[in-house]
Amino acid sequence: MNPAEIKRKRTESALKEVLPEAFAMLDDEQLQNLTVTEVVCSRGRYDSKVYLDKTGLNNSEQNEILKKLRKVEGFLKNYVSQSEGWYRSPNFKFEFDNFLDQVSRIDELFKQIEGKSSGNN
Repeated sequence: MNPAEIKRKRTESALKEVLPEAFAMLDDEQLQNLTVTEVVCSRGRYDSKVYLDKTGLNNSEQNEILKKLRKVEGFLKNYVSQSEGWYRSPNFKFEFDNFLDQVSRIDELFKQIEGKSSGNN
C-alpha cells in the first residue's frame, strides 16, 4: 500500500467515526439515529461516498433523509474539518447501503440451490 492509499484509508476511517458524532449534533431525530456503514473516498480525497444503514426505513423515508442530509452538508463538512483539524473536508454523497439486501438475496439463492440438489438425490 502506497502512502496516498494509507492517507485515503485514514480519512475514510476518521469520517466513519466523526460523521455519527455530527449527526448527533443535529436537531432532527431521523438524522441523529443514522448509522454509517462505510465511507469510500476518491483518490484525491475531495469527494466521499457515505453509505448509511437503511434498516427499518422505507423508500420515502430514505428519500426524505437524503434531502435533509443535502441541506445540512455544510454543517457536516464544517464539523468534520474542525474536529479533525483538516483544512477542508471532502464533499459528501450519501447513499443507503444495499449490502445487507444483497447478502440476504445470495443466502436465499444458496438455499434454493441446496433444496434442488437435495431433491435430486
